[in-house]
Amino acid sequence: MAANLSPVFTTVGLVGGYAVARYTKKRPLGGLVLGAAGVAAAREWQRDLEGPVTAGLTVAYLGAFGAAHPLAKKIGAWPAVLSLAGVVGAASVGAASAVAARSGGR
Repeated sequence: MAANLSPVFTTVGLVGGYAVARYTKKRPLGGLVLGAAGVAAAREWQRDLEGPVTAGLTVAYLGAFGAAHPLAKKIGAWPAVLSLAGVVGAASVGAASAVAARSGGR
């Protein structure tokens, strides 16, 4: 199995997308970063993982984006974005590790 870059892509998408939207004050630019990184992560998942796992991780990525807004009201914007990016990245690593363990590391 090739190196799985999906945790990098999800982190860039969530953290980078928020940063771009916040500092440029142009939400569509942040959305572009979020979307492009999400597509890149999904391609990695699709290449390395089974369909239902790919779908679940995609839902988690999009859900993290949606959950960041209400969570930010409770703990602040940056803590919300960083914690949710960590959760999605960890889920991606965990899924890839589980598949590698089942296939004997191939």
